[in-house]
Amino acid sequence: MQSKFKKSYRFAVKTSFYLTAFITLLTGVFLYAFFELKIWFLLALAVSIYAFSFAIIQYRVERFIYRRVKKIYDDLTLLESTSLTKGTITTDMQTLTREIDKFARDKKIEIETLKVREQYRKEFLGNVSHELKTPLFTVQGYILTLLDGAMNDKNLREKYLERANKGVERLSYIIQDLDMITKLEVGDLSLEIEAFDIVQLVKSVFDMLEMKALKKKITLTFDLNYNKPILVKADKERIQQVLINLVVNSIKYGREKGTTEVSIENLIKNKVIVRVTDNGEGIEKSHLPRLFERFYRVSKTGSRKEGGSGLGLSIVKHIIEAHKEKIYVESEYGVGSEFSFTLEKAK
Repeated sequence: MQSKFKKSYRFAVKTSFYLTAFITLLTGVFLYAFFELKIWFLLALAVSIYAFSFAIIQYRVERFIYRRVKKIYDDLTLLESTSLTKGTITTDMQTLTREIDKFARDKKIEIETLKVREQYRKEFLGNVSHELKTPLFTVQGYILTLLDGAMNDKNLREKYLERANKGVERLSYIIQDLDMITKLEVGDLSLEIEAFDIVQLVKSVFDMLEMKALKKKITLTFDLNYNKPILVKADKERIQQVLINLVVNSIKYGREKGTTEVSIENLIKNKVIVRVTDNGEGIEKSHLPRLFERFYRVSKTGSRKEGGSGLGLSIVKHIIEAHKEKIYVESEYGVGSEFSFTLEKAK
C-alpha cells in the first residue's frame, strides 16, 4: 500500500508562520539590544526558518497521521473486501471521512440485502417443503389405504391408484421445474437459437391448450389477423414453454367465458414485444414485485386447486432473461392482467 499525502499544507503553513514570526521577533530583539540590526540578515533568517519549519512539520505530521490511518486500514479486516485496500492510504481527513462514510453506506445496503435474501430463503424453503409435502402425503395416504384392504375393492383400487399417480406427477413437475430453474440460473442450460415464425408458434400453443380453454369457455385469440410471418431469433422450444406457461396462467385465473388475447408488436428496429392479455381476476399491486419468485402465490388456496408446480412464472422470467430480453407485467385487480416479453427480430 502506498501513501498518498494531502496536498493542502494549511496546517504546516500556519504553524511555520507562527514559529518563524516568534523566532524572528526574538532574534530581532536580541540583535537590536546587543549587536547591529541588519534587515537583510533578519529577512534571510526568517525565510530559512520558515522553509525548515514547513518541511519538518509537514513531513512529521503526515507520517504521524499516516501511521495511525494505516493502522485503521489494517485493523478493519472487513475492508479487505472493499476497494479501499486496493487503493492508496490517504492522510487527507476529508477524503478518509468520505471513504469511511461510503464504506458504512455500502455495508448497510449489503446487510439490508442479506436480510431480505435471508427472508426470501426462509420463505422459499418453507414453500418447497409445503409443495413437496402435500403430494407426498396424498400419495402416502392413498397407498396406506390400499394396503389396509382397499386394494381388494377393484373400483377403489383404480380410483386411489389414479389419484396417487396424479400426486407423483405433481412431484415430478416440481422437481423438473426446479431442475430447469437451477440450470438456467447457473447457465448450464444451453439455448438453441434459431429463426422461427412467432405467429405460427402462438397458433400451435393455442391448438395445444384449446381443450383446456374450452372447459372454462375461454376464447384464445389474436388481437388482429397476422397474415405475414414475424420471424424472431430465439430458442423455439423455450419460447414455446414461455407462451404455454403464460396462456395456461391466463386460463387458470381467467373468467368463465372470458378471453386470452395475444398481440405481437414492433418495439424498436430489431425487437418485437409479445403480449398475453386476459380479462380475468387481475392481481393486486402489492403482489406484482414478487410475482416471479419461486412458489410465490397470489392466492394461497385457489391456485393450488388449479394444480401446477408454482414455478411457472419463475421459469418464464429465467428463460426470457437467459435470452437477455425483458419481461413485464401490468395488472389491475378485477379487470385483468397483461404479461409481455421482448424478442430479437430475425434478419
